[in-house]
Parts: sequence; structure tokens; C-alpha cells
Amino acid sequence: MARAFFLSPPSLIFFIFLIFSSITTPILGDEYNYVKQVDPKKIGIRKEKLSHFQFYWHDKISGPNPTSIPIVPPPINSTTAFGLINMIDNPLTIGPKMSSKMVGKAQGFYSSSSQEEVGLLMIMNFAFSDGKYNGSTFTVLGRNTVFSKVREMSVIGGSGLFRFARGYVELTTYSFDITTRDAIVEYNAYVLHY
Repeated sequence: MARAFFLSPPSLIFFIFLIFSSITTPILGDEYNYVKQVDPKKIGIRKEKLSHFQFYWHDKISGPNPTSIPIVPPPINSTTAFGLINMIDNPLTIGPKMSSKMVGKAQGFYSSSSQEEVGLLMIMNFAFSDGKYNGSTFTVLGRNTVFSKVREMSVIGGSGLFRFARGYVELTTYSFDITTRDAIVEYNAYVLHY
């Protein structure tokens, strides 16, 4: 005579749990196979260093060849240009004059993001074209209250010689033409990189 095998309800639940957990374990294990530990030396990461860069950012809105163009105009009734978005390809030079040596470009955009003051959200890649930094970039993101004497924004990453970059930039307005709205801003960037 055959005997029937019965499990109590708690034992049955435990048995079902064991069956399903053994089925899903390989699936969950495979989910993270795309992540691997890497030896930093194998991808060229050496000792971290801090570099200070000083250059001038030229935001030219006027004239036949502007480097900053509005892609979304502000509403007519805004005193802070809230809603404005400008795309930029601004020269970075060693000195404040446009005729000084160009070391790269600031490429990205800024938008007026405050209704109470002229405060910009700025997102830019500083793409270098000079010397050993040629082809390397670092990315700046932050808030720029343009009428403050000194502003600070974050360096959030980079490429080339600036891989894994982090740091900050301090900026001060060198000149601003109220008629043309052209601006020259001094940038001091402090960048940790490898």
C-alpha cells in the first residue's frame, strides 16, 4: 500500500520558497555580470593631482559672428530674463582681450533660472585645444548669479587628461557691455585629476 506524503502548511510554504529561490538565484546572479573590478593602473590612472587654470571666457552676443545665441527667448514681462536659454561656443583665452592666445572653447548652454535675480544655470564643457591638454575636456555645472562679485560652480567630470575630474571654478566678471550684452568673465578652475 502506498503512503501519501503530506506537508503541514508552514512546511509547504517553506518548500515552495526553496524551489523558487533556487530557480531565481542564477537569474539574479547573471544580472550583475556586466560589472567587474578594474585595476586603476591598467587604464592609466596614476597619482591624483590638483591643477589651477586661469583663463577668460568671451560671451559674444552681438555682431556678425556671435558665440552665444538665444535658442529660447525670455518672456517680454520678465525683469530677470527668466526662461531664456542660450547655446554657447565661447572662446577661452589666456588674457582678457580677444586677441590673446586661445586655449579652448566653452561649449554648452546657460539658462536664466531665477525669477528674483539674474541667476543662470550653466552647463559647459571646457574643450581645450592647446598644448598637452589638446582634446581634453572638463565639465562645469552650476548656478551663476551674474551680479555677485565672485561665483562658484562645480567641475563634475572630464575626458582625456581630465578623466575622473572633480573640483570647482570661481568666476568674476571682467567686463560687461550693457548695450551689446557681450561679457568677458575671468575663470579660475581648480581641478583634481589623474
